[in-house]
Amino acid sequence: MKNKVLILILSFIQFGFAQNVKLKTGDILFQSMNCGPLCEAINEVTAGYQGKDFSHLGMVYIKNDSVFVIEASGKEVKITPYDTFKTYTTDEMFVGRLKRKYRKYIPEAVSFSLQQVGVPYDDEYLYNNGKYYCSELIYDAFLHSYQKPLFDLFPMTFKSPKSNEYFEVWVDYYEKLKMEIPEGQLGCNPGGISTSNKLKIIGTLR
Repeated sequence: MKNKVLILILSFIQFGFAQNVKLKTGDILFQSMNCGPLCEAINEVTAGYQGKDFSHLGMVYIKNDSVFVIEASGKEVKITPYDTFKTYTTDEMFVGRLKRKYRKYIPEAVSFSLQQVGVPYDDEYLYNNGKYYCSELIYDAFLHSYQKPLFDLFPMTFKSPKSNEYFEVWVDYYEKLKMEIPEGQLGCNPGGISTSNKLKIIGTLR
């Protein structure tokens, strides 16, 4: 009997945290997207919450009791059903929620993001070029609502920390785009946003 009680307690500790998360509009979902070598390269040079690998994020948008995620993915900025968004990964997703003092900026950030639906995906990964990649959209949404940067931009790197050489996948990627690798230019990434002191990771979801 004692063993059964112990198992129940351990199960609650392990799984209760995730099951108790109730998503709200403005929550940010962090995930390790299944996109092969490109995501692996992103993960190797970015550090997320508690050392986790995050290659994608999106902002929760609840409408008429249905849960959606506003994201920049594929060809454009779009509104994706939550049940579709969670299939991008086989790992658990981490839920970030802005700290209370910043939550009043969520409605305007959501409104801004909705206005960007249809804007092309930023496959060049260049800030402020009229297109959006996933974390860039969230950065600009809160820049717009907060009237100053809520999150941070950092110099981007496309080099392996092990060899200090460009990842081959990035060399091939930018050769196809016929442009130089934007090494050192300012940008943002899901891992960096997940470690921001402006939000708190409140749990995980599968």
